[in-house]
Amino acid sequence: MKPKLLNVLTVCLVTFAVVSPGLVVLNFVWEKHIEFVKTQKLLYEVSKLNATDTSISISNINQNSSQALFARKSPTCQIFNQMLANIEHYKILIIFQWLIILTPAMIGLGIVIYDKYLIYRASLLQAQIEMLERLWQQSIEQ
Repeated sequence: MKPKLLNVLTVCLVTFAVVSPGLVVLNFVWEKHIEFVKTQKLLYEVSKLNATDTSISISNINQNSSQALFARKSPTCQIFNQMLANIEHYKILIIFQWLIILTPAMIGLGIVIYDKYLIYRASLLQAQIEMLERLWQQSIEQ
């Protein structure tokens, strides 16, 4: 690799290594904040659901029990579906988070492995050159 590009990538990786603990803490705090907001929202939905359930049960005393049961299940299913959607959203965010964290590490590892490969290839080429020089010297001496 060119030395300037290697220097730039090294500076980027060192900067990322210095900044990454702060990013991890910020990510952790942000996740907890989002969970708190979602629980507050779900608590509001549940309290609203309980309020509507009591009004439904009072007004539907004379109706069939199956109709009242269906009226109570419908909002519960909506909340359950919303929770499942939130779980799927969190899975995508976790995958994206790991992708962001592991990408610079993999780039740095790739640079180190490529440099080791170049050193190996140069030593192999040097060994072949030395062998060819010895063969050439032997052919001259004969």
